[in-house]
Amino acid sequence: MFLGEKGKYRLVQNCVLCGAAPCDTACPEGLAPARQLRSIWFDNEKSAAARLPMPNACADCSAPCETACLKCGEVPIQKAMRFLAEEVKPTLAADMPDSEAALQTDICGIPLENPFLLASSVVGSNYDMCARAFAAGWAGVSFKTICAFPIHEASPRFSAVYSGDGSMAGFKNIEQLSDHSVAENMAIFRQLKKDYPQKFILASIMGRNDAEWTELARQCQENGADALELNFSCPNMMEEGLGSDIGQVPALVERFTAAARRGASIPILAKLTPNVARMSPAAEAALSGGADGLSAINTIKSLMAVDPDTYVSSPDVHGKSAVGGYSGKAVKPIALRFIAELGQNRKLRGMHLSGMGGVENWRDALEFLLLGAGSVQVTTAVMQYGYRIIEDLKAGLNYYLQAKGFRHVSEVVGLALAAVSDTTDALERGSIVYPKFNRKTCIGCGRCEISCLDGGHQAIHLDGQRRPILDAKKCVGCHLCVLVCPTDSIGSSGKRICQA
Repeated sequence: MFLGEKGKYRLVQNCVLCGAAPCDTACPEGLAPARQLRSIWFDNEKSAAARLPMPNACADCSAPCETACLKCGEVPIQKAMRFLAEEVKPTLAADMPDSEAALQTDICGIPLENPFLLASSVVGSNYDMCARAFAAGWAGVSFKTICAFPIHEASPRFSAVYSGDGSMAGFKNIEQLSDHSVAENMAIFRQLKKDYPQKFILASIMGRNDAEWTELARQCQENGADALELNFSCPNMMEEGLGSDIGQVPALVERFTAAARRGASIPILAKLTPNVARMSPAAEAALSGGADGLSAINTIKSLMAVDPDTYVSSPDVHGKSAVGGYSGKAVKPIALRFIAELGQNRKLRGMHLSGMGGVENWRDALEFLLLGAGSVQVTTAVMQYGYRIIEDLKAGLNYYLQAKGFRHVSEVVGLALAAVSDTTDALERGSIVYPKFNRKTCIGCGRCEISCLDGGHQAIHLDGQRRPILDAKKCVGCHLCVLVCPTDSIGSSGKRICQA
């Protein structure tokens, strides 16, 4: 049973990833099929397969899990379990690690159980939420931004764009800061630090002037925060001169970082806005002001979903909308670009980078680490799927480290930076890597022919038996056909042929 990278997702595309899943209760072998399907969804099939016992207990089962499923008949649970046992498990390069010791790291010398934190947002905005996240396995939280001025939220305040399979591709919010008072938030910090002393509390703050930045920093330190995150990047503020308005002006970044430093001696991270051409000027200004690290990226200014009848962009708040912050997996390439910029900046060497923006699974997180981040923060995926995603984040990254022979997660930080160039001028242009067709799995749909004809170089046609034929004289090796093939039947030949 060969499914390939795209085919595995079709196994779970109809699964709603429900809570307290009936399929788990129905499984006579106690294999927790809901967790296994969730692992496939989050690109974590290897550690899921490693958890399964041998031999395959699903092969001869009558599949009561599928009967119990809330979408009975629509989710091939048994096929998914057999995929893990029969296609994935035999190819595993390593056993599942028996501990999470390899995931241990730090932020500016302060220990972390693993690299994963909740990003500053609604997902970490009160004691109960943080406590449940900590119990689930998150190493820490960047608490929802604390301020000394009143916050009044709009309703509704979220919107989304969806991919073809119905999953959320992009997310917009017009959410602002914590609506608790400073005193209430300080009480939360004290209780969290008492009950979870090993967890990392990153206090996100925003002031309106030097005095507020200094005072908020002082209070957070005195009430148990391990570090500060200065919010120079929220795009949704009602008042001018706050959030991303600061992050776009390096002089203000330096000034208010210095103000926060006067109030606290704990590590300070400056959270920078992506609504700039380059992030380095603000980052260098934060360093000059006394910051020990950087967080990036915050959300991107956006509009979406203009209603064709009302002419109002979503979310519609009593007939009006506004520019808001865009997040979700669609922004990850932009976030990675900024993290790489910061990671390659020699002036910032030694500063901790906390990366975020579109992280849903362990491979997303790994990309941030490879480009220089030392920790990873998550919001939108938690809003969509819940704190439980930490299981697959940790298990997937832990298995990767084991399989690759890394003893510690810090060993992967920055490994991809040397291969990144700001421009395409550095790329080799004298050779072609041709696509390679797998005749056994090709179904003759013709998607490669259509895309090459209308969006490429007219180098593919189907023969009388609906088999794709490549014209090497026309092919330029762009690999559009590889990307559009729905059955993973086109790959790279791996052979670089010099052009005449």
